[in-house]
Amino acid sequence: MTPEIIDLTKLLDENLYIYSEETYSDPPLLIEPWCVVQSQGYKVSRISLGTQCGTHIDAPSHFLEGGADLGALPVDALMGKYLLLDLDQIARSGNLQLDYRGEPILFLKSGSGVEIPEDVFKSLLALPCRVWVIIYDVSISGRDIFYFNRTLAEADKYLVENVNEHAAMRVKNGGEIFALPLNLVSTSGAPCRVVVRQ
Repeated sequence: MTPEIIDLTKLLDENLYIYSEETYSDPPLLIEPWCVVQSQGYKVSRISLGTQCGTHIDAPSHFLEGGADLGALPVDALMGKYLLLDLDQIARSGNLQLDYRGEPILFLKSGSGVEIPEDVFKSLLALPCRVWVIIYDVSISGRDIFYFNRTLAEADKYLVENVNEHAAMRVKNGGEIFALPLNLVSTSGAPCRVVVRQ
């Protein structure tokens, strides 16, 4: 049987949502012509974007002063089997049933932003998965908005987020994921291409 390939990467175009709040906004995505075939013999565009633009990975240094940057994560940690957990079901039941079989990547699936109990979060943090993938925002009951992200950073975990939500709902257990960021030096994250093979 031919494996199904699911691209979880959002398009980098004029419709891309850029994170902003009342007093802050991430850098905008700008793609503009630099030269054209007619005058130069080839075409080149100039791109300007933030490290957390589109589908991206956060290194611990994104939320933790002195935390590891993107270069501290070996590329092989970004590829492999994943443990898929349905956070909507966990939030409804308050129970965490784990069938962990040594998968290096944790994939947290939900149909919208979800809040989970702190004891469930701590159980997930105890797993050796260094890379986490989320579909929508995850928050922890009774904690502030960035508690999830800060705690992941303190645990030296890397977070892949802002994936294509529609495509991600097709992901099933038992596959492999490939999350390959731009090979940037000393940054708190980078845009990445995220593909599932199942």
